[in-house]
Amino acid sequence: MPHSSTEAGSTAAPRTVPTRRDRLSHWLLQDSERPHQGPHARTAEKTHSWWRVMCLTGVDYFSTLGYQPAIAALAAGLLSPFATIVLVLLTLLGALPVYRRVARESFNGSGSIHMLEHLLPWWAGKLFVLALLGFAATDFMITITLSAADATAHAIENPFAPEWFHGNEIGITLALISLLAIVFLKGFKEAIGIAVVLVGIYLALNLVVVFVSLAQIASQPVMITDWWSALNAQHGDPLIMVGIALIVFPKLALGLSGFETGVAVMPQITGDPSDTPERPAGRIRGAGRLLTTAAVIMSGFLILTSFMTTFLIPQAEFQPGGQANGRALAYLAHEFLGPVFGTVYDISTICILWFAGASAMAGLLNLVPRYLPRYGMAPQWARAVRPLVLVFTAIAFIITVVFQASVDAQGGAYATGVLVLITSASAAVTLSARRQGQRKRTIGFGAISLVFAYTTVLNIIERPDGLRIAALFIAGILLISLISRVRRSFQLRATSVVLDETALAFVKADATDGAVRVIANEPDDGSEHEYRHKDRDERRYSHIPRDSQTIFLEVHGTDSSEFEEDLLVRGVVKHGYRVLEVYSGNIPNTLASVLLEIRDLTGVVPTIYFEWTEGSPISNMARFLFFGNGEVAPVTREVLRVAERDVKRRPAVHVS
Repeated sequence: MPHSSTEAGSTAAPRTVPTRRDRLSHWLLQDSERPHQGPHARTAEKTHSWWRVMCLTGVDYFSTLGYQPAIAALAAGLLSPFATIVLVLLTLLGALPVYRRVARESFNGSGSIHMLEHLLPWWAGKLFVLALLGFAATDFMITITLSAADATAHAIENPFAPEWFHGNEIGITLALISLLAIVFLKGFKEAIGIAVVLVGIYLALNLVVVFVSLAQIASQPVMITDWWSALNAQHGDPLIMVGIALIVFPKLALGLSGFETGVAVMPQITGDPSDTPERPAGRIRGAGRLLTTAAVIMSGFLILTSFMTTFLIPQAEFQPGGQANGRALAYLAHEFLGPVFGTVYDISTICILWFAGASAMAGLLNLVPRYLPRYGMAPQWARAVRPLVLVFTAIAFIITVVFQASVDAQGGAYATGVLVLITSASAAVTLSARRQGQRKRTIGFGAISLVFAYTTVLNIIERPDGLRIAALFIAGILLISLISRVRRSFQLRATSVVLDETALAFVKADATDGAVRVIANEPDDGSEHEYRHKDRDERRYSHIPRDSQTIFLEVHGTDSSEFEEDLLVRGVVKHGYRVLEVYSGNIPNTLASVLLEIRDLTGVVPTIYFEWTEGSPISNMARFLFFGNGEVAPVTREVLRVAERDVKRRPAVHVS
């Protein structure tokens, strides 16, 4: 911001020894003005090849192999392979085309929420974004807790695990989340190198498990016929099987979890030398390769592992308490490759699941400050990483305790967050195609949107936990946003103030006479009568000398739901009167910012003249909070008082 109360009017103070509380506050808030540099940062100091960035996405996306096959078997039983094929088709023919388009149109790491931000006007748009942020927070938070819970399951079921691990699932999960928090409190650095190693080892170990399991199936083909016989005995008609698979596949939606993360990491991708900030073609092309390659790899693993686990693992082992519950591939690794390889596989799985939580935490730390402070809907400390880490860690603790560190119990909540984001992305690209007159693509994306909407609704009906958690996040965000907006209502909101040549000439000409007198004018019909009448009344009732020059200052209203703005002040002459015009959604804060900028540019403290506004003080305050106007004069004076503590340097406010 161009002005702040901490800069203006500062005086030397006696040196004091900082208390422990002061040192703690400094440590928590010392990075409040520096954007977080995690894997989802808007800009990257160093970029990387698309395949390396894919590994960064993969710690979230590929890590779902740790629990997805078991959840699929638990949800669909013997129909798990068919339901998984439906999921893969939806991945390759639905989510992938949607997010390739999102990457083309939202390439700065903001994802689909940025595309939807301006669909609805004013406050409706802000509330819509806040609701989407609630579902995004659900997605990322459950990624942290579910991944940690599944890492715990892998640790406990390992044959070399200490006896005291059993029965302490919650404590171990909380310890993993705490370790994650410590990493971020100490300062999370760029970790693509670690992600490449983890993903490479994890996929290689999974390939070994896949090849060995397929060999087992090939050596005993009777498994396939036994499975088919059991399936026919359960459901009979193949058409009924397909229908049931279509119904139950929404429960497998965890396999779609990596797409929003894929577009969030786009700033990390190295583009072409010819890329421009407005059109980074190389980065967009790399993102397309990232999304396609990750989707193909994951789809292949999902199909193979669904067949393997269904053929080779008894259905009873997938139930709560079973050895394959939440860890089907680890079960196969131990069963066919022995405890040593199985332990190596467990360690690899634990590491990638834990690092998936790190990726989700970094996503939260970039998502929340990206929107809420700009809307004026977050406290000042929300710009700092460490307080947010503590808040998110506390929430993760609560979720872990409530769900008893259960992977199965959190699956529905995770799927809800994932599906809502994908559905919103589908709607965004549908509207984009419609705006651009692309009829066939509009129909295609519209059909995809309907499928995802159906999947989302069905998942919510079957497992409403996700909606409840998302509703809690949305309610919390709305409450914090309202409180913050009220508390920050008297802050300067202009991120920059620029006077054009004419406006600058006006104020400098008056400053040479030692006074800059500004008349606040609410724009009306723009007639000569309006300015003549206003000038006459202000000179008469505010006792402005006859021979003194005056300048009108007008704020033309825009979107009052916006908080931070860049202000451009234009100087114009209307009917012989000099007028400064500025467009903004908030009148008092804008007037204060312009007055302080005039003071800084000319060295003369300006004076502004108002007339009282009729109406109830309460209704005027409500109009100010939600529509940016109301009783302008006293609010402008209060904004100036907060911004400039030195009375001698504070622009004077006269009201008549």
